[in-house]
Amino acid sequence: MKYLLTGEETERLIFRKILGSDFNEWLKFFTDPSTSIHWIEEKQAPHEACKAWYQKQFWRCENEMGGMNALIEKSSGKLIGHCGLLVQTVDNLNELEIGYSLLPEFWGNGYASEAAIRCRDYAFQNNLTESLVSIISLTNIPSQNVAFKNGMIVEKETDYRGNRVNIFRITKGDWEDLDKFVH
Repeated sequence: MKYLLTGEETERLIFRKILGSDFNEWLKFFTDPSTSIHWIEEKQAPHEACKAWYQKQFWRCENEMGGMNALIEKSSGKLIGHCGLLVQTVDNLNELEIGYSLLPEFWGNGYASEAAIRCRDYAFQNNLTESLVSIISLTNIPSQNVAFKNGMIVEKETDYRGNRVNIFRITKGDWEDLDKFVH
């Protein structure tokens, strides 16, 4: 699957394939109300929401629609969240999105930025796309900060699945310029 970063690493994280055995650990994400305050959708019981999430991720991989990678903290070996490249339809256009979700106990440590930057670099280094987006609720300031740290800018505000969102974008050309500036 060309969009998965299986085997990739950052300074503190290992990207690996999602496993069914991760379910109980990831269920914590759906039992914490703070994880869904920025997203309007029909609420399901935590167990059902987690099950649907896993089914969607496995479906994505089987159908070349991208997918999330499990993020494993190197120092502890713990599953801390997910990050990946996802094919999304935004305003009737197919886009490649960098998506990320972390368990709340790991928020505020820079893990989302670290993982998102690795996804960005992977996508451009492997010529998977000419631009990347992140779809972020207008109220989700922490996720917006991750997008900014990833070199993205707000391209537009739009409706996405019943939510008012900002579409953040970085082009391959902007990334190449950023890379020249950083190194």
